[in-house]
Amino acid sequence: MRPVLAHPWDLSVPEARALQERLAPRVVLRPFGKRSFLIAGTDVSFDDDRGFAVAGVVVLSVPSLDAVEEAWAERRLTFPYVPGYLSFREIPALCAALEKIGSPVDCVMADGQGIAHPRRFGLASHLGMVLGVPTLGCAKSRLIGEHDEPGISRGSSTALLIGNETVGAVVRTRDGVSPVYVSAGHLIDLAGAVRLTLACALTRVPEPTRRAHMLVTAVKRGTAQALRAGANRRTPTRPRA
Repeated sequence: MRPVLAHPWDLSVPEARALQERLAPRVVLRPFGKRSFLIAGTDVSFDDDRGFAVAGVVVLSVPSLDAVEEAWAERRLTFPYVPGYLSFREIPALCAALEKIGSPVDCVMADGQGIAHPRRFGLASHLGMVLGVPTLGCAKSRLIGEHDEPGISRGSSTALLIGNETVGAVVRTRDGVSPVYVSAGHLIDLAGAVRLTLACALTRVPEPTRRAHMLVTAVKRGTAQALRAGANRRTPTRPRA
């Protein structure tokens, strides 16, 4: 998967805000009608010691949820942690991982927000516009908005509201577990985003992002072990002439 929209990533916070405000009106929300498709789940973790973002992508076939392909990549961080600007830290590494994917992915699920964002342009919306594919956000916590508690059974949901505007849904993916926060990203509507989330949910966190998180965790653990091994490896010394 290659980006279809390019722009600088090493921006100041005011420049990043201006970019979000410029791109947000270009978000398109429309039905996603496919019932059998390939979905890519993404997750990013940060290696603070080295100043890198580590991104993982796992492609699954729906409805079977069989794994099709996976890839990971890391990129040096160029943007600080600022709430509401997560995409500027994560997308460069995500795009590097997604470029390694050869499968014809139909949609992408991001561990973050779509239009449930102060400027209606969260990680999933930004990623969808960069890639030109349908994207949705499925987050474990709320960034913005108010909602009632959904029912306790799987599939129960309530609207996530900013004023009178519905920007997402609070969805119970398993009986009695804490809900997740689902929002449309780009080229998909909220109903489609909720349907995809439930189609992929075997546990509280849907399989695409859950497995991407597992991949990133394994990569980080392996990288740390390799770095420790390198630090502890003895370098042979040459005899003095």
